[in-house]
Amino acid sequence: MSWLDQIDYWYWLVAAVVLVVLEILSPGVFLMWLGLAAAIVGGLLWLMPGLSWQAQFVLFAVFSVLSIGLARIVLARRPIRSDAPTLNRRGEQYIGRVLTLSQPIENGVGKVRVDDTLWRVEGADAPAGSHVRVVGVDGAVLRVEPA
Repeated sequence: MSWLDQIDYWYWLVAAVVLVVLEILSPGVFLMWLGLAAAIVGGLLWLMPGLSWQAQFVLFAVFSVLSIGLARIVLARRPIRSDAPTLNRRGEQYIGRVLTLSQPIENGVGKVRVDDTLWRVEGADAPAGSHVRVVGVDGAVLRVEPA
């Protein structure tokens, strides 16, 4: 464990840069907050070079939890706005659209072709060829009603 006693502030700063780069290369927003915590520990170690490695790791854990918690609070109060909020939620893009049933809705379940894809639908029983309006989405199932 002697190598742990030799951790210097720049180790933490390198870890911070690596975590931020990994955040850029991967989807999601999580590693950035760990990178921030590593940068803070690096800064504290630069100011107080006598910190033990145990204290450094405890501080990293505490600052990681705090930064993630703070980010969640801020994003809950100020959600990120988008000009295409349904971009990755394909089913929600169809809400309000009138479609023609490919297969009849029997016992509440049927199928409809949307562009090049066959979707399962749920709604009131209706014969094939009927027009239905999409009123909701439940996973990969479109909720419909007669148009």
